[in-house]
Amino acid sequence: MDELSQRKEPFFFLIDFLMKDIKIFTENEIKKNSLLIDFPNVTNIINEHVKVPDFNWKSFPETLEDYQKGFEIVKKNIRKGNSYLTNYTRKTEIKTSLTLEEIFRFSKAKYKILVPNKFVCFSPETFVEIIDNKILTHPMKGTIDAEIEDAENILKNDPKEKAEHYTVVDLLRNDLSMVADNVKVKDFQRIDYLKTKQKNLLAMSSEIEGEIKPDFKNKIGSILQKLLPAGSILGAPKTKTLEIILEAEQYDRGFYTGISGYFDGKNLDSCVMIRFIEKENGKLFFKSGGGVTHQSDLISEYEEMKNKIYVPIY
Repeated sequence: MDELSQRKEPFFFLIDFLMKDIKIFTENEIKKNSLLIDFPNVTNIINEHVKVPDFNWKSFPETLEDYQKGFEIVKKNIRKGNSYLTNYTRKTEIKTSLTLEEIFRFSKAKYKILVPNKFVCFSPETFVEIIDNKILTHPMKGTIDAEIEDAENILKNDPKEKAEHYTVVDLLRNDLSMVADNVKVKDFQRIDYLKTKQKNLLAMSSEIEGEIKPDFKNKIGSILQKLLPAGSILGAPKTKTLEIILEAEQYDRGFYTGISGYFDGKNLDSCVMIRFIEKENGKLFFKSGGGVTHQSDLISEYEEMKNKIYVPIY
C-alpha cells in the first residue's frame, strides 16, 4: 500500500478485523473480481432508479441467555479494570427474499461494498479520510430509536452513551496523534439520522483531524498499520480488550468491523465495515453489536444488538 500510494496509483482495499486477511485491488483487479463499490469518492455502479420490490425479511437473534454468556465475560473484565469499553458483537441468522446484490443495489448508505457470494456491507461510518495531507476520522458511537420522543436530547445526555462516545473520541484522538500533528476534535456529538424500512435510528458521531507527520506522508499502509484495529469497534485499552472480545464472542468476525477504502492517487476515503451481511454455507448472517461500559445493562445491550439488524432500504 505504501508503494502504490507513493506512486500515486489508485487502489481499493479490504482489511479484516484481525488484520490477517488484507486484499488490495488495482482498478483492473476490481473489475476482474466483480467487486461492486459505491463510496463518496468512487463508484462502479449505474444508478438505474429501479423501484425497490416488496421483500421478505426475518431475523433469528440468539436468546437473551446465550447473549448473556459473552456479555458477562465482558462485564467481569470491565469490573476488574481490564477494559473500560469493549465492543461486543454477535452473528444473527436472517432470511430474506433479497439477494446480496439486491441488498447492495437498493440499500442507502455512505459506503457500500459487495464481494460476490461472500458479503455485502452498507456502512454509515467513516474510518479515516486523507485529504491534502490532513487526516480526519469520524467515530460513530451511540444509537437510539428515532421514534422515541425527544430522542436526540436523550441520546446526547444518556450517561452510558455519553461515556462510550467520549471514550472512543479520546481513544481515536490518541491514535491519530501517532501519525499526525496538531490533532483536534472539531464537530463533537453530531447526530445523524439513519432511515430504514425496519426502524429509523439516530446515531452520534464526532470529527477529529490532524496534519500527517512527515514520516507518514504518502504511506497509506504505514498509517493504517498504526491505527488498526479501529477503536470504535474494538474498545480501550486496545490490546487487552481484543483478548476479551475473542474470549467473549467465540466466532470469527472476518471482514466485519475491519476496514475498506479507496485511494484515488491523491486522497483516501475509508470506512469501518459495520452493517454487514455474510453468506456462510448457504445461509445469511447479520453481524451487529455495541459498546459495553460499566454502566451498560444486559437488556439494553441485547436490544441494541437486535436493533442494528436492518437494511437501510426505504
